[in-house]
Amino acid sequence: MDYVPYAVPFFLLAILIELSYGWLKNNNTYRANDALSSMFMGALRSTSSALKIGLGGAVFFFVETHFSLPRWDSSSILTWIIAFVAYDFFYYWFHRISHERQIFWASHVAHHQSEDYNLSTALRQTGTGFFLTWVFYIPLFIIGVPSYVFVSVASINLIYQFWVHTEHVPKLGWFELFFVSPSNHRVHHAQNEEYIDKNYGGVFIIWDRLFGTFKEEEDNLSPIYGIRGPLKTFNPVWANLHIYVKMLREIFHTKNLKDKLYVLVAPTRWIPTDSGHLSPKTDFDVHNFKKYNPNSSLASKSYAFFQLIFVSLISTVFIELGELNLPQGIVVAIAMVSTAYCVSLWLDSKKALLADVFRIVFLIGVFLTSFFLPEANKYTLPLAGYLSINLLFLFFLYNSFRKNNLLTRQMS
Repeated sequence: MDYVPYAVPFFLLAILIELSYGWLKNNNTYRANDALSSMFMGALRSTSSALKIGLGGAVFFFVETHFSLPRWDSSSILTWIIAFVAYDFFYYWFHRISHERQIFWASHVAHHQSEDYNLSTALRQTGTGFFLTWVFYIPLFIIGVPSYVFVSVASINLIYQFWVHTEHVPKLGWFELFFVSPSNHRVHHAQNEEYIDKNYGGVFIIWDRLFGTFKEEEDNLSPIYGIRGPLKTFNPVWANLHIYVKMLREIFHTKNLKDKLYVLVAPTRWIPTDSGHLSPKTDFDVHNFKKYNPNSSLASKSYAFFQLIFVSLISTVFIELGELNLPQGIVVAIAMVSTAYCVSLWLDSKKALLADVFRIVFLIGVFLTSFFLPEANKYTLPLAGYLSINLLFLFFLYNSFRKNNLLTRQMS
């Protein structure tokens, strides 16, 4: 059983509590643009479900049916304990390789792009993880872990990881000898040379201690979050694809056949010898690092929050409840991704109006089509309400940006 959907309301409540606590303590770790971007990426993770993309499930079923040892007793507490520990062991290796090899880093990098560290960062999930993640867990099915138990312990593991994404919890003494904590996970998200590529465990930090990847947070060395070669955009599409694009450029450019093949499995910092100009290395000084923080307006942030509610409702009502066939899933995925993309343009303070108009035209087409589809009639009124509010928002955003541009020209 997947417990994550049931935990989402508690995630959101915890984010509100952390945000309030930070304000009260004059130590706010949130920026609206970064947090909204992270939460959009969490919601967009479900688009693979809408498109019926899920190779891992098919492979697991095949392995469990044809190659599995006798299935363990799912009513035994010992089964659950062993499966939980074993899952985290394989998660450690998946996570470690996701930082060490390019093709896996491409599907994991999205989680590390946030330059803040708070509970919203935990929701910043990749949209392409379904490609390769499943490979690491095949041994669990071979040894006989029931699929029900696997899905359950995987979701519990993910839920546990939520709470460690905070700067407000200090070191926890003996607890950190065995378990992943906010302190040692802060190290994992840091780009400081002393911290980078450390602490890969999901629940248990013992794997890092055993395999030489543990690093304790130092009192006099504050973590600097984000990735080297920062993204400098809140665009969720580019956030998910930019490493894939980098690899493709290197594959097409390099003349060496061996290098063309090696690009996919190469270490994350490796580039072909004749392709250095595609990704030129620059001196990195973490002490001069500046967060990407475009001057997006309050209206843009309010609009982004409204759209986050829309995308989250779509994700919950249509996808998590499994009401979609493939054509409907394609429409919903386009609606979600285009909405998140347009929001990112507003948050990036880029020209967004034309793109948003095209998105609204598409949704108006969906709205008109719903009159001719009996199964879609129940969504006609909510969609009409959404479009009306959306058009009002765009009107105010347009006027706000026009006034700001006029004021800027008058002052220059």
